[in-house]
Amino acid sequence: MNPRLDYLKEKLSLVPHKPGSYQYRDSNGVIIYVGKAKDLKNRMTSYFNGRQTGKTAELVKNIYDFTFIVTSSELESFLLEINLIKKYNPKYNILLKDDKSYPYIELVKAPYPELKVVRYLNIKKREGRVLYGPFVNATAANHIVRLLNEIYPLKKCNGKPKDVCLYYHIHECLGYCCKEYDKLIVDNMINDITQFFNGNDSIIRDKIIERITNASENLDFERASELKEYLDYIDIIQERQKIDMSDLVNRDVFNYYFKDSFLSINLFFVRKGKLIGSKNEIINIPEDEPDEAILNYLANFYQKHEIPKEIIIPSSIDKDILNEAITNNFIYVEKGPKKKLLDLVYENAKINHENNIKQNVRKLSRTKGANEELENLLGRSIHRIESFDNSHLFGSFAVSAMVVFIEGVPSKNNYRKFKVSMDVNDDYGTMKEVTYRRYYRALIEKSELPDLILVDGGLGQIHAVKEVIDSLNLQDKIKVCGLVKNDKHSTNALMDGDTEEIYEIDKTSDLFHYLTFIQEEVHRFAITYHREIRSKGSISSVLDNIDGIGTVRKKELIKKFGSVKKMSEASIEELSQILPETVAENLKKYLEEFLKKN
Repeated sequence: MNPRLDYLKEKLSLVPHKPGSYQYRDSNGVIIYVGKAKDLKNRMTSYFNGRQTGKTAELVKNIYDFTFIVTSSELESFLLEINLIKKYNPKYNILLKDDKSYPYIELVKAPYPELKVVRYLNIKKREGRVLYGPFVNATAANHIVRLLNEIYPLKKCNGKPKDVCLYYHIHECLGYCCKEYDKLIVDNMINDITQFFNGNDSIIRDKIIERITNASENLDFERASELKEYLDYIDIIQERQKIDMSDLVNRDVFNYYFKDSFLSINLFFVRKGKLIGSKNEIINIPEDEPDEAILNYLANFYQKHEIPKEIIIPSSIDKDILNEAITNNFIYVEKGPKKKLLDLVYENAKINHENNIKQNVRKLSRTKGANEELENLLGRSIHRIESFDNSHLFGSFAVSAMVVFIEGVPSKNNYRKFKVSMDVNDDYGTMKEVTYRRYYRALIEKSELPDLILVDGGLGQIHAVKEVIDSLNLQDKIKVCGLVKNDKHSTNALMDGDTEEIYEIDKTSDLFHYLTFIQEEVHRFAITYHREIRSKGSISSVLDNIDGIGTVRKKELIKKFGSVKKMSEASIEELSQILPETVAENLKKYLEEFLKKN
């Protein structure tokens, strides 16, 4: 006899045959899954009848109680389910969330012309603004925006300055905030850019080819090569696909393949009749049927992405509930080119499932086993892990990074970067500052907290973090552990922050690989942030130390050389093309000393 199961079945006898939303809770009363049903009693009873497998069996094993809310219709239950998932972020629903926001290129026509890459969490149409995308290749999108901003004098600064800025002086802006400008020039710019994103790229290509020719004639082969790369990015953005819908309608095409608890999802993005990208994803779901998971996934996806004129879906999905709850753009197709496109998306979903199912099952088994081993070792449930790494840049910049793992899987949308104000040599102070900022903000915003903080270090690092956690009164909610290294600087043990007990870990075990993967991931993320800071800010910071180099000259130096190393390799004559000779000599001398120290 199982008293808990008997209690649940007895409570299930009181559930009505009505539509509504149900919430499963664990032994701590935390909501771990939210679902909906046309018939609450039948749906909820199905979890406890018969033999469950996979994610469903894992979910049932952790159900200690449940609540439910009766609604007047299935639509109401669907909307309630979406809102409850947003509010409680249940661990078994979280994998249905689209964790990636694709970039769009936004053309702002009024009051001033601007072009930028955006990643809106909620796409809303705005007057005087046009969105192009989504772009699966974010690098190409960023380079194209950079190119168009260089070719055309669009507004580039933020806000509305009281006086013209650097961009006006280097002829990359018309001084919209302060100067009178020719509206015809602006209209022509917008027309050129609009034609480009509608598929006519000849004007932009001609402008680039002209600049390549000029750079080559001036023996500036580095600049010519850089411009040639822009042509490659245009090819990516404007790539002509075999799929070509003559009606030029913007549409998404959605289909799926479901087998063995794994839901393979595939989306084609068709813009102006051309396929510009696709999204593939495989999700392990706690359901025997995928219908509910698909509805949740689509609801979440289109809260964060632009809704095209048409969204083609298979007839197995409830179109009516999606049209009422999200948008009236969901349609079925039965024949013709659209049906062939829908079948092609299904074929892609099936192939992706078949090609990756063994890898996903194996990965899930390893991750699940490692996470369960960690839970047994520490004697507590672990759903979310956050890990920090501190690093220095050029001996004068301190930065920190945080990575997040949920159910053993990296949640990259939750990764965070921190610029640190502490002295670079105060590693413990850095850890205190970063963790305080992270968890004080989490308390203010009432956002999700981790079950475990994993630090790369021993007792000193652990004490620094625990001091912050205790000061915020979070010691009962968050456990702190450290990854301890041996005398060869190799990770070999886990230290419990509460008991200070050291657990030796078998280096061949899944747990060891899991923990070291987290360690390597946070280190990788911190290094990436270093490179980002180096490319964007370090050159500027170095140049700030040289008398005679102001804003305009700094901009020209960065534009011409691009890095401290290339600047240091330049001759006095090359530097003097931008700087007075005495300033060029001082810069050359400073850079030589700087690179010796760093």
